[in-house]
Amino acid sequence: MRLRTTIAEMMPRARAELAELVAIRSIADPRQVPPEECERAAWWVLEKFREVGFTDVHLESTPDGSKAVVGSRFCPDINAPTVLLYAHYDVQPAMGESAWRTPPFTLTEVDGRWYGRGAADCKGNILMHLIALRALDPDIPVHLKLVVEGSEEQGTGGLEKFVPQHPELFRADAILVADTGNAAPGRPAVTVSLRGMVNVVVTVRALEAPLHSGMFGGPAPDALAALVAILATLRDTQGNTAVLGVNNDQIWLGEPYPAEWFRNDARVLEGVHLLGDGGVADMLWARPAVTILGIDCPPVLGSAAAIVPEASARLNLRVPPGVSVADAQTALIEHLQAAAPWGVRVHVEPEASGAPFRAGVDGPAHQAMAEAMRDAYGRPMTTLGQGGSIPLCTVLAGTFPDAELILMGVEEPLALIHAPNESVDPHEIASMALAEAVFLRRYALR
Repeated sequence: MRLRTTIAEMMPRARAELAELVAIRSIADPRQVPPEECERAAWWVLEKFREVGFTDVHLESTPDGSKAVVGSRFCPDINAPTVLLYAHYDVQPAMGESAWRTPPFTLTEVDGRWYGRGAADCKGNILMHLIALRALDPDIPVHLKLVVEGSEEQGTGGLEKFVPQHPELFRADAILVADTGNAAPGRPAVTVSLRGMVNVVVTVRALEAPLHSGMFGGPAPDALAALVAILATLRDTQGNTAVLGVNNDQIWLGEPYPAEWFRNDARVLEGVHLLGDGGVADMLWARPAVTILGIDCPPVLGSAAAIVPEASARLNLRVPPGVSVADAQTALIEHLQAAAPWGVRVHVEPEASGAPFRAGVDGPAHQAMAEAMRDAYGRPMTTLGQGGSIPLCTVLAGTFPDAELILMGVEEPLALIHAPNESVDPHEIASMALAEAVFLRRYALR
C-alpha cells in the first residue's frame, strides 16, 4: 500500500513536530502556567492545519476563555460527505517532574517509545490527523471540518458550551474524536462507551483554629480524621465504589480485559489486589468508580503537633452509560454529608461534570473505519469502553443526532496518560494515521 510507505517517510518530520508541540506547556490553568502557553499551542496547531489546506482556519474564543482552533477544507465534489476532525492541545499537569524518567516537556525516546506530557493525550492525535491529511493531499475526497480545543483536561466546558451556539462550524456526517486509543499497541479498536464524571470538593470544619494536640487532643474533634472517615465510606471492603444511590453491579458485554493484562498495563505492584467483585472490564467500563484526587491538609514535612481544624479533598466519580450525572452528583453530595462523624460541618462544592456516552456501531462511517483499521493493522477492529469521559461527545450527539461519532486515536494502556512518564508508540501514530487516511477514502464512497 503506497499510503503506508508515504506515512513511514513522514515519521521523522512527525517526531520533530511532536517535540515542538510537547515543549509547549499548554496546561489550561493560569494558576500553574501562563495562559500564553496555551495560546502558543493554539497558533502552532492553526499554522500546521493551514499548511494542509484549511484556508479559513482561525481561533475562536469559548465561554471558559480558552481558544479553539476551528476551520474547514472543501473538496471539489459537492456531494461528498463531511468529516469533522477533533483533538485537544491542552495537557494535564506534569504531576511532579521528579516522578518522570525523562523531562516531561522534552520529547525523549526510550526503548522505542516517545516520552513527554501530551505525547499521546492528545498531541500525538493532532499529529495523527496531520499525517493522514498530508498522506492524501491534495486528493482528500471528503469535505473536512476541524476543531482542536484548549481546555478539555480542565473540564471547564468551553467547547461544550460553544458548539450549540455555533452549530454551523461543526455540522458533519461523521465525527472522528481523536482522544482515545487501541486495546494495546497493534490491536486496533474504537471506543463505543464512555463513563461520565462528577468532580466535587468536600471541606470539613471542626474547630475555629489549630489546637495543641497534647493540651486538647482526645475530646477535641479532628477535621482531618473526620475527612478520612468520610472518604473511607466511599468504597466497600472489596473495593467496590459504594456511593449510596449509585448502582455498582453492571456487567460489560463487549471486549473483555484480562486481569493479567490490566495488572501489567496499570503496573500494579506484586501482591496488591485489583479492586471490586467484577471483572476488569466491568469495573473499568460498566461500573462507577470514585477516586480521591487530592487532599488539602498539613504536609508531613513541617507539620506541627496540632489538631487540624479544617481539611478538604477533591473527588472524582466516574459513572457509566445509563446513569444520570445529575443524580450521581446529588447522591455523592448526600453520601458525603450523611457520612460525617461527630457533627462536623461538611460543605460540598460541585466543580465539574460530564454525561456518559454510548456510540452507535451500525452506520457507514463505523463500517468504513472497521475496514480501514483492518487494512492498516492486518487484523479486525474491536470495540472498547473507556473509563474516562469526554463531555463533548454528548454535546455533539445531542446537537447533531444524525452524525456518527467514532472515538479513536493513538492512546493505549502503556501510554500512561494523565500520569508521570506518559509516552506514545510511534508505530501507533503511523498506523492510526494510515487507518484515518484509508477511512477518508472509503467513507467518500459510501
